[in-house]
Amino acid sequence: MHAIQLQDIGGINALTEATVPRPEPDRDEVLVRVHAAGVNPLDWLVCRGTLPELLDDSLPWIPGWDVSGVVESVGPAVTAFEPGDAVYGMVRLPGVGGTFAEYATLSVDELAPKPEGLSHTEAAGVPMVGQTAYHALFAEAGLEAGQRVLIHAAAGGVGHMAVQFAADTDAHVVGTASGRNAAYLRDLGVDEVINYRTQQFEAATEPVDVVLDAVGGAVLERSAEVVRPGGTIVTLPEQPSDDLVETVSHEHEVAVRFFSVTTDAAPATLQRVTDHIEAGSVTPTISETYTLSEAQTALAASATGHVRGKLVLTV
Repeated sequence: MHAIQLQDIGGINALTEATVPRPEPDRDEVLVRVHAAGVNPLDWLVCRGTLPELLDDSLPWIPGWDVSGVVESVGPAVTAFEPGDAVYGMVRLPGVGGTFAEYATLSVDELAPKPEGLSHTEAAGVPMVGQTAYHALFAEAGLEAGQRVLIHAAAGGVGHMAVQFAADTDAHVVGTASGRNAAYLRDLGVDEVINYRTQQFEAATEPVDVVLDAVGGAVLERSAEVVRPGGTIVTLPEQPSDDLVETVSHEHEVAVRFFSVTTDAAPATLQRVTDHIEAGSVTPTISETYTLSEAQTALAASATGHVRGKLVLTV
């Protein structure tokens, strides 16, 4: 089969197209004929050597965690799926990736039936960002109807899904983004759009109950200024220091929580995301598609940090 392989830890330029043996499913695994694979920052971060803990297999290595496709065959212990089923999902992290290929194996609990209303291309953009946004807003922050939530990088992969989940919950949604995304975000359900290039978000909105921070750094620290006492900040980029967590808690009475899809992904969350999609309350945005052989170009585009929604490889 054709696949994209990382030959050495030298960045995305070390990716090459190769012909490799087709994998075979273990007892509790499913072999999926890949129709599309989602592109995530984790893909190019691993290629750069930034997240060595995720590369738990020897080189050469096939990137990719998100997938949508059709079941080709199943292991002897699998009863939930059968050949011909349309499925989508995310390879559990930390794990070996492998979806930038014509075929990939996933365990049963990493998959769900593909939402009927989505194409494979659309579905491939959902699993990682959908599970991250859902878990961060509800499991970590406990977002409820009537609350105010500030979503940083609201037009990005996680952000645009979080906006829709929050709007469907009847929360008041504030989103930061560049000015070019203002109309797009209002269409998704954002009540207040803050142009981070021209406005200081902490001075541009009333206090909020929840902040979803997909940026980190100074944005995390500044976010404490806009959360009312008893509120929650969920940050995604990196584990905040104990000192910062203690300072924010002591000075602002605000909880800071960290969620990482690399260690805390819950298979049941994907089904909850699917329920929202099938109810029509959430739709992924796929801004660009690339062929498998254009993987370098796709990862380079992702690395700019200015992607609206998601990028997807079609196979």
